[in-house]
Amino acid sequence: MPRDTADRLAIRDLIENWAVYRDARLWDQFRTVWHKEGWMMATWFQGPYEEFIRVGKEGYAKGVRFLHFLGGTSIELKGKRAVAQTKMTISQRAVVDGIECDVVCTGRFYNLVEKRKGRWGIVRRETIYEKDRMDPVDPSVTLKLDQAVLDSFPEGYRHLGYLQSRIGFPVRQGLPGLKGTSVEKIYAEGKAWLAGSEKPGDPNWA
Repeated sequence: MPRDTADRLAIRDLIENWAVYRDARLWDQFRTVWHKEGWMMATWFQGPYEEFIRVGKEGYAKGVRFLHFLGGTSIELKGKRAVAQTKMTISQRAVVDGIECDVVCTGRFYNLVEKRKGRWGIVRRETIYEKDRMDPVDPSVTLKLDQAVLDSFPEGYRHLGYLQSRIGFPVRQGLPGLKGTSVEKIYAEGKAWLAGSEKPGDPNWA
C-alpha cells in the first residue's frame, strides 16, 4: 500500500475513534487519539484534552448527554502533518425551560494532526458550526424560547448555545461558522500548520 494511502487511512481511523471512544466514555482509549499537548475547542470547553476528559466525566455524572455522528473526511497531507476536516453532527439532550429537548448541530471537525514515531495523533481540534435546530422530545409540546437569548449566539450554534447556557455551561462566543473572520482564521492556521508552525496548542496563535 502506498504510504500516502496508509497515512490517510490512519488519520480517518483516528477521527472515527475519537467519536466512538468519546461517546462510549472509553477514556483510556480516547487518550490514544491525542498527542501530549492536544488541545480541544468547543462551545462549552477550550483546553487540554486531559481536562476535557475530566469535565466530560463530571458532566456525565450530572446528566449531561452528548452524541456525535461523522460523515465524510477531507485530508490535506504534507509529510508528517495533515489537516483533516470531517463532516459531523453533535446531538445533545437536556431539559430547557422545563421541557426535554434535543439539539442537533451540523458542522465540521477541523483537526491538526501529526505523525510522531510512526503514530498519528491530534494536536488541535476546532469545531466549525454550520447550522443547528432544537426540538422538544415530545412533539405534542410547544417550545417557546427567549428570542433575545437565542439571538445572542452566532447563527451556526444558537440553539446549542441556548441549551448549554440554560443548563449552566459558559458558552464561548465568536466560534467559526460557515463564513466570517473566525473561520478564515482557522483556515489560515491550518495552512500555517502544514507549513511548519510550532504553536498549535495555543488557541490564540495565528
